[in-house]
Amino acid sequence: MSDPTRPIRTAVVIPAAGRGVRLGPGTPKALRTLGGTPMLVHAVRAMAASRAVSHIVVVAPSDGATEVDRLLHEYPLADRTELVVVPGGQTRQESVRLGLAALPEGIDVVLVHDAARPLVPVDTVDAVIAAVRAGAPAVVPALPLADTVKQVEPQPQGTPEPVVGTPERSLLRAVQTPQGFDLATLRKAHDTVVEGEGATDDAGLAERLGVPVVVVPGHEEAFKVTRPLDLVLAEAVLARRRATDGYV
Repeated sequence: MSDPTRPIRTAVVIPAAGRGVRLGPGTPKALRTLGGTPMLVHAVRAMAASRAVSHIVVVAPSDGATEVDRLLHEYPLADRTELVVVPGGQTRQESVRLGLAALPEGIDVVLVHDAARPLVPVDTVDAVIAAVRAGAPAVVPALPLADTVKQVEPQPQGTPEPVVGTPERSLLRAVQTPQGFDLATLRKAHDTVVEGEGATDDAGLAERLGVPVVVVPGHEEAFKVTRPLDLVLAEAVLARRRATDGYV
């Protein structure tokens, strides 16, 4: 039975074991520099900017955890936030599961954040945490879609694809991270849902269990750096922050 007098503790798991091939060959995506600083460092700082976050677990490539740990400790965080680096698995789901296993006792709320979303504002992080603390078992930040979306019948690459439907745009949202969960809920989802059963994010795993997921407002600067053009946009956002907000 939980103790209502005990402070609610929040941790973050950042899976960063992917190679990011769409950004081109070379350094793993999370270690690509943004304004002279690795994207992973920006992502960690974004989570640590929330005073509610007391613990961050970075899940690194299995063959590079020592190097990632050394790198991150070159960019120290405030004393209130503990940082741990652990080796990841072969898939994102496996890496998140390993990150959850590395959490200390006493964590109530856990966020899962993409290392490739380095510029998420702290207000978005805090909004997700607040919704979970208020009782939602699963929370995602998201934005309304600007473009019309078509459902198609997939064809080989380069072949025209027949349109089979046009979903109502006003009912759709583009989901971002960090996604927030009651820790017990997310652990159950990862222990229960089999890899490859159609879930493409952690909230999707919770949905597969019938867990209600709620949406809070996301932010346009919480975009994912996936392709070279995204990196150009991220550099522009970072330059603007440094010029106007004193961002490091």
